Amino acid sequence: MNTLTARPAADLDELVTAVRGAVARNAGWRETAAHVGDALRDHLPSPGLLPADLLDGERGTSRSHLLHVEPDGSFSMVAIAWRPGALTRVHDHVTWCVFGVLTGVEHEDLYTLSDDGTALIEAGHNPNTTGEVSAFAPPGDIHRIRNIGDETAVSLHIYGTDLSRIGSSARRFYDLPVQS
Repeated sequence: MNTLTARPAADLDELVTAVRGAVARNAGWRETAAHVGDALRDHLPSPGLLPADLLDGERGTSRSHLLHVEPDGSFSMVAIAWRPGALTRVHDHVTWCVFGVLTGVEHEDLYTLSDDGTALIEAGHNPNTTGEVSAFAPPGDIHRIRNIGDETAVSLHIYGTDLSRIGSSARRFYDLPVQS
């Protein structure tokens, strides 16, 4: 994960303040994710949050850029540039997560775990378009993200932990067969 050294867009400051307020409500994870989702909807940064040179990359790759870590470790913000063909592994998270699409389309495939834990069951597909925000929390947050379009997609992710300390928001990766 790259850390931006240049000051991010000015509208990020308002978002940080709004997320601080949402997290300070000390609600459970699902409620916090919903409050942070509302803050992101109200203060979604402009598509130009990442400079053009940070959008580069090979087809099928994504690049994460750490934008903010709250001093008390209660949340982190990451911008991700998804090149055409980029795809995450199926995963869940260590904490609540909220993301908003700044430009492009981020396709999200949702799954549940079978009762015996030996397979994934398809639970839906969301084509998250520019301006859309998604919020969720474990358990029940198994998904993957992919860019099936021809343009780079950019999204802003907010996680309920200090990613500079733990390195990744993923708790588990699922390499299981998928049932429809």
